[in-house]
Amino acid sequence: MAVAIPAGVWLLWKFDPNAAGNPFPPCMFYAFTGHYCIGCGLTRALHALVHGDVVRAFSLNPLGLITLAVVPLMMLWSAGWQPRWLQPFMRVAMEPRLWLVLLPTYWIARNLPWFPFTLLAPT
Repeated sequence: MAVAIPAGVWLLWKFDPNAAGNPFPPCMFYAFTGHYCIGCGLTRALHALVHGDVVRAFSLNPLGLITLAVVPLMMLWSAGWQPRWLQPFMRVAMEPRLWLVLLPTYWIARNLPWFPFTLLAPT
């Protein structure tokens, strides 16, 4: 991870996923179905985040950015760092049923063609 994360940040800084000929693979699910998956827009969101554009990053994949912030906390919690002030949040975030409902719901919602669900599409 000590090499992979800086290398990924460098790639996202150096190459624009929106430009032709970039080294990032396209979303295979979108290519085959024409529908957005849970991760669609995440590469472009991370590119925007690396360049300091948090609003654009959030507009491309809001759940991805929220998860990007929550997963390190979950890892630290599982490793034994469990401050009392974080307990109410982690009780919810560490519940598998939350993710089993949230992820498919997000996947379906971002493909619905009506407002406000169209805001979840990575355009």
